[in-house]
Amino acid sequence: MKYQAYADYKDSGIEWLGAVPTHWHLARIKYIAELTPKKPNVQRNLQCSFVPMEKLKTNSIVLDEERLIDDVYDGYTYFQNEDILMAKVTPCFENKNIAVAKELVNQIGFGSTEIFVLRVNEEASNRYLYYRLQEDSFMDIATAAMTGAGGLKRVPSEVVNNFTAAFPFVDEQENIAKFLDHETAKIDTLIEKQQQLIKLLKEKRQAVISHAVTKGLNPNAPMRDSGVEWLGEVPEHWVVRRLKHTSKLQSGIPKGKDLTGKINISVPMLRVANVQDGYLDLNDVHEMAIEPEQLQRYSLEYGDVLMNEGGDNDKLGRGAVWKSGVVPCIHQNHVFAIRPYSIEPEWLDLLTSASYAKFYFFMVAKQSTNLASISSTNIKETPLLIPPEMERREIMEFVLRKLEAFENIEEKCSAQIILFQERRTALIAAAVTGKIDVRNFKATGV
Repeated sequence: MKYQAYADYKDSGIEWLGAVPTHWHLARIKYIAELTPKKPNVQRNLQCSFVPMEKLKTNSIVLDEERLIDDVYDGYTYFQNEDILMAKVTPCFENKNIAVAKELVNQIGFGSTEIFVLRVNEEASNRYLYYRLQEDSFMDIATAAMTGAGGLKRVPSEVVNNFTAAFPFVDEQENIAKFLDHETAKIDTLIEKQQQLIKLLKEKRQAVISHAVTKGLNPNAPMRDSGVEWLGEVPEHWVVRRLKHTSKLQSGIPKGKDLTGKINISVPMLRVANVQDGYLDLNDVHEMAIEPEQLQRYSLEYGDVLMNEGGDNDKLGRGAVWKSGVVPCIHQNHVFAIRPYSIEPEWLDLLTSASYAKFYFFMVAKQSTNLASISSTNIKETPLLIPPEMERREIMEFVLRKLEAFENIEEKCSAQIILFQERRTALIAAAVTGKIDVRNFKATGV
């Protein structure tokens, strides 16, 4: 859709803002909204909504926690219905984790101290300011002004208070906000459809792997009971063998050994974060000091199948084949290196990424709150399905072709998502800086 510009503009006097509609006025945010409103005197025996940082997202707040006001009154950030909540700490701020609070228990909420609260006055619409704070010029200025170290950088409150923007009158602000509500909802729906397609592709990918490595490619092959209750029937000419009879398992090096006064060398070391599902992320490989004689004991070799000991349930047994991207390289004790000697590493990697293997890992894992871990003993007992070598190669080639096709579609979906997100950002920027005139906008269905 082509949008019209306003009829008349004036120079704002602000380099990054440029020209703005003639009837818009410049104001610092502190003159149209109160930052961090004071806590009121309320009945402390009432319940209220509680919002940890991870529950604040772009245009949404997950309200699934309640607390007694007396328990959170001191030490947490206060807000009420219609207040704007905005993350102040990296990376949540850059991710535009900002939303308008609604449907709070008893119309009041408390949350993380890393959340800014803005309460507009009669000069502003909260929905308009919500969009204005997502625009790139504000984001860039605030991000550049962040203070603190590493992952604890925060936007200073004075940067928010003193940010100068152009504002139309309130009724026009509300009209712009309604326009953006409508148009961004359409874009968000398109993004959601692409994300759902990516999810379906991942499920299809899993199904293709699991069927190929447990049933083979010949639908007419005679079947037999595998002897494993949760695995069911497999082609009768396939062998079922424990992992320990096909491979050697190498445990990793534990951290924290005191090397004071000892000769040591620094070498790259793989962590759980480096071992993803089906690939290795080598963008951030840490180094570790070890004694020289430990290098051979913990070094990775080409073709090692890496598997995570645990973490979140989705990390359990997650792994990929080591292709010697970094030499030499060792691995920490939460990453197993499995060295096959009678089957291909790629076949073992497919088997351990199949649904039956993931079920086995989950079944034998030691579970704690939101975490799970699997022992080397249980890894060694993993049942492996082994067809004849020629059939294994045919299955691996088939799966590789299928996965490449899924990957191509997924890449196109991801590219579409980026384009939609860029469109969303550009539309918000154009509307809140007066580059387009939407005063006559009429919604026509989402």
